[in-house]
Amino acid sequence: MYISFPDNHGHQKSPSPETATTTMATLKQQTDFQAQPDDTTSDIIVDKLIAWNVEVVFGLVGDGINPLMEAFRKKEDKIRFITVRHEEAAAFMASGYYKFSGKLGACIATTGPGAVHLLNGLYDAAMEDAAVIAITGSTYHDLAGTFYTQEIDTISLFKNIAVYNQQITGPTHAQTIVDIACRTALSTPGVTHITVPVDVQQMPLAKDKRSRKSGMLKGSSTYLPRIVVPDEQELDILASILNDGESVMILAGRGALNARAEIEQIAEKLGAPVAKALLGKAVLPDDSPYTTGGTGRLGTWPSQQLMKECDTLFIIGSTMPHLEYYPDPEKAKAVQIDRNPQKLGMRFPIDAGVSGDVRATLQALIPRLKDNSEKNFLKKAQQLMAEWKQCINKMEMQKTSPVKPPFLVAEVSKLLKEDALISIDTGAHTVFTARHLQITAQQQIAVCGNLASMAPGLPYAIAAQIAFPKSQSVAMVGDGSFTMLMGELATARMYNLPVKIIIFKNNSLAMDKFEQEEIGNKGFAIQLQPVDFAKVATAFGVEGYACSNSEELPSVLEKAFASTEPAVIEISVDPDEAPDPPEKIMKG
Repeated sequence: MYISFPDNHGHQKSPSPETATTTMATLKQQTDFQAQPDDTTSDIIVDKLIAWNVEVVFGLVGDGINPLMEAFRKKEDKIRFITVRHEEAAAFMASGYYKFSGKLGACIATTGPGAVHLLNGLYDAAMEDAAVIAITGSTYHDLAGTFYTQEIDTISLFKNIAVYNQQITGPTHAQTIVDIACRTALSTPGVTHITVPVDVQQMPLAKDKRSRKSGMLKGSSTYLPRIVVPDEQELDILASILNDGESVMILAGRGALNARAEIEQIAEKLGAPVAKALLGKAVLPDDSPYTTGGTGRLGTWPSQQLMKECDTLFIIGSTMPHLEYYPDPEKAKAVQIDRNPQKLGMRFPIDAGVSGDVRATLQALIPRLKDNSEKNFLKKAQQLMAEWKQCINKMEMQKTSPVKPPFLVAEVSKLLKEDALISIDTGAHTVFTARHLQITAQQQIAVCGNLASMAPGLPYAIAAQIAFPKSQSVAMVGDGSFTMLMGELATARMYNLPVKIIIFKNNSLAMDKFEQEEIGNKGFAIQLQPVDFAKVATAFGVEGYACSNSEELPSVLEKAFASTEPAVIEISVDPDEAPDPPEKIMKG
C-alpha cells in the first residue's frame, strides 16, 4: 500500500472529478493565531474553529454555553452562527452541511438536555462518516458529580458516536484539543466532541497554569489529507477477478461520489452495468447509458434482475443493506473497494477486497482491466432499462385525486434546476422519490440512509441552502416526519432561505402501515391527526400551498418554485399507494 499527498484534495459539491477539489498548489495553510493573555477558553475555541475554516455553527443558546456564545458574538464577522429551534435540528444541519459541501460541520448545545438533543443528528453523521465537530457545555468544574442542575456525564453520552471525545480543562488545553478534534473529524472522517465546564469557558489564558510537563504546546491548525492506494499486487488480484468475469455488475455507493469518470470508464471497458445504492444515487445521472438506477427494495427491476444473473460483483464504496438484493454467493464472485477496511465483506462474501481512496484506487486499477468488446451484459441492461422506464412512465402519468406519489415526484423532477440540492426524509415517500426522481449530472441528494431517522429533511434543506445560497434547495418529506421538526420553518424564515418543502400528506405513517400489513398484521397506531400545513406555514411567515388533485398540481408547483421565498407545498397523496418492491411493480 502506498500513500501520497494529493494533487487535489477535499470534498466537492458536484461529483464531477474535474471540479472535485482545489489543487495542492492553492492549498490554504491555516494561519495559527497567537492567543493573548486576556483571551478566554471560549475565545480560543472560536478562534481555532475559524483557523480550521469552519464557516457556520448551528446551535441554540443556553446558560451552560453563554461564555462561548459571547465569543461567537465577538467574531460574527468571521464565523456565522445559525440559531435553530431544536438542538436535534442543529446536529442534522451540521451533518447535512458536510454531506452537501464536504466542509467541516459544527454544532453546539448547552449542558444536559441540550447535549442529549444533539444525539440523533450526530448518530446520522457518525453512521455516514460525516465530518462534524460537536461542542457542548458542562456543569461547573467543582460541582461535577454532585447531581447539580442539568448535570450529565456528557463524555459517556457521546462515547459511542465520537471518534474523538474530550473535556477541555482550560484555555491552554483548548489550544491543542480543538485542533485535534477538527483534524480527527476531517481525517477519519466522523464525529468529534468537546465539552467545556461553564466556568472554564470564562477562564483567561493569563490565569491558567501549565503543568510542568506541557512545555509550550499550543496545537497546530494545519491539515493536508492523504490519498491511500492499495499496492500493485492487491490491484492485480482485483483486476484478475474482474477480467475473468463474463457478466460483471457494479454496485456504487456514497463512497464513489467523486469517482464518476472512473466508474464510467470501467463500465465501458468491462461492459458492466452500474446499480446505485440510494446514498450513491448521484454517482451517475439517471439517464446514463451505464446505470440501471437504484438497487434494493427502493430500486429498479433491471438492477434486481441483473444482480441475480451476474457472475462477478464489483462493490465500490457501498454497504447497501438490502441483503436479499445481492447475487447468490454460490454463483457470483465479488471484489470490493472501500475507504474503511471494516466495511470490506460486510454485506456480501468477497473474494478480494482492498482499502483505499476510491477514486485513486480506480485510477490505478483501470489500466489493468481488459476491454470487453461484446458488452452483451451491458446491452441487456440497457434493454431492460428501456422496458422498466416504459413501466414507471405509465405510473408517473396517472392523474388522480388524491395525487399518486409517482406523479408528484415526476412533476417535481421537471422543476429541479441543474444544480438542485435535494434532501430526502425517511418514510414511504423515500421509496417513491428514490425511484421516480431522475437525478441529473450536477444535482446532489442527502438522505439519512444508515440511521434512517425521520425528521432530517427540513434541516438538511436549510443546511444546503446556507452552504450554497444561489442553488435550489428542495426537501421531499412525509407529513409524519415533517411534523417532528417543523419548528425549523422559523429558522428558514429568520434567515430568508428560499427552501421548497414538498410534503407527501396522507395523514398516516404509511411506511409502517405497509410493513405491518406485509407481515400479516392489521394497521395499528398509524393514523395521524390531519394538519393544515399551508396554514402552519403562513403562521411561520412562510408561503403555504396545498393541492389535492393531479390536474392542478403542475401550476401549484410552478408558482411555489418561482417564488424567492421559503415555501411549504402540501400535496394530498393516495394513502393506499404502496411503496412496492421492484419485482411487484414489473408484475403489474
